[in-house]
Amino acid sequence: QVQFVESGGGLVQPGQSLRLSCTTSNLSFDYYHVAWFRQAPGKEREGIACIARSDETTEFADSVKGRFTISRDNAKNTAYLQMNGLNTEDTGVYYCAVDARPPPCRLKADEYYFWGQGTQVTVSS
Repeated sequence: QVQFVESGGGLVQPGQSLRLSCTTSNLSFDYYHVAWFRQAPGKEREGIACIARSDETTEFADSVKGRFTISRDNAKNTAYLQMNGLNTEDTGVYYCAVDARPPPCRLKADEYYFWGQGTQVTVSS
C-alpha cells in the first residue's frame, strides 16, 4: 500500500513562512507528477501547486502565485511546498498526491491518488 506522509504544518502568524514536505516509499516517485492540495473548513479540496514528472514544470493556483513554490527530490521520494507570505486564507489541511498522466501536471484532485493524512496549517494572529 502506497501512502504519502505530509509534515511541516503548524500555527504561524500572517506574513510568516512554512515549508511542507511529503514523502513516500514503495513508489517510483520520479514517474509521477506531484501536487499539493488544501482543504479549508467547509470548503472543497483545492489544488494549489503541482510539479511535473519529467521536466519539472510547475503550475500554481492564482491564490498562491508568487508566494508558494513547489520542488521535488526524486532521490529522496520527497516533494516540498515552500509557503511564504502566509495569510489567514491559507489555513487548512494540506495534502500531497501523485498522477501518472502525460505532462503537463494539472490541479484536478480527481486525477490524483495515494493521498496521505494531511498536515494542518493554521495562520492566525
